[in-house]
Amino acid sequence: MAKMNMLQAINNALDLAMAKDNTVVCFGEDVGHFGGVFRATSKLQEKYGKDRCFNTPLTEQGIAGFANGMAAQGMKPVAEIQFADYIFPAFDQIVNETAKFRYRSGNEFNVGGLVFRTPYGGGIAGGHYHSQSPEAYFAHTPGLKVIVPRDPYQAKGLLLASIASEDPVIFFEPKKLYRASTGEVPEDYYEIPLGVAEVMQEGKDVTVLAWGAQIEICQKAIEMAQAQGISCELIDLRSILPWDVETVVKSVMKTGRLVINHEAPLTGGFAGEIAATIQQRCFLHLESPIARVCGLDTPYPLALEREYVADHLKTFEAIVASVKF
Repeated sequence: MAKMNMLQAINNALDLAMAKDNTVVCFGEDVGHFGGVFRATSKLQEKYGKDRCFNTPLTEQGIAGFANGMAAQGMKPVAEIQFADYIFPAFDQIVNETAKFRYRSGNEFNVGGLVFRTPYGGGIAGGHYHSQSPEAYFAHTPGLKVIVPRDPYQAKGLLLASIASEDPVIFFEPKKLYRASTGEVPEDYYEIPLGVAEVMQEGKDVTVLAWGAQIEICQKAIEMAQAQGISCELIDLRSILPWDVETVVKSVMKTGRLVINHEAPLTGGFAGEIAATIQQRCFLHLESPIARVCGLDTPYPLALEREYVADHLKTFEAIVASVKF
């Protein structure tokens, strides 16, 4: 075991994957000698050479298209999109090519092993072009897997599992936790199964569901709720697509209540999909309406970031309202 922050855990995962399999390559804007804007790929070019860790032109559509081509020829590209906000020029390649390769060929060829890494979310005073959470856009696309880790241990295990996956993966990394989140991480290779949620804390009164950086926020809200005698069950979804319906259903069947928290705006956010599914599966067990604590339906504001975010106070209020309904 070693103490790592999230960036170190991601770098360690990439190092192990590249050492294990010489078809794994890393590329993106400034990821070579510079190590990327956050240094996630630091020293990988020195260790594995410019053929396996290299810079690309500043073109996200080109990065995605190049990744598709390499993956279709048997490579395992790990392509970095510098910020999740910049993934939209690559949207056509990812949604219409990456996600449909296997389907359109009748499984004769695919781009399994392709991973798009990208930092997402707020908390760094990045304003409207460096703070977005676009996971819901991709959750609408069959053929992709969408993964979001919450801490260094999860980041390493989920990233290694993503690189080993037979399906293309979009790996959203909560940038505000890159250096803020530290923990004990095994130095050896390990994988955490994709598509499986984790019940982090058991409770009986209300289920609280989140992913990524919002887990820490929910933990603060739960501490406040516990001081008032409210027992909360906390679930880290971890995988947006596919998402672990059965784990959430089992929890809500027990508690009768559900509070969902995510950074992205309310309208069209993935919480709506979860709420619809749980309402259908758990309707007769619900004791109160399913609550969503989300970002606002505005561009991510620089000056009013604190007012915008789905913080622990908003989450605590939703928990109390759900229990007292």
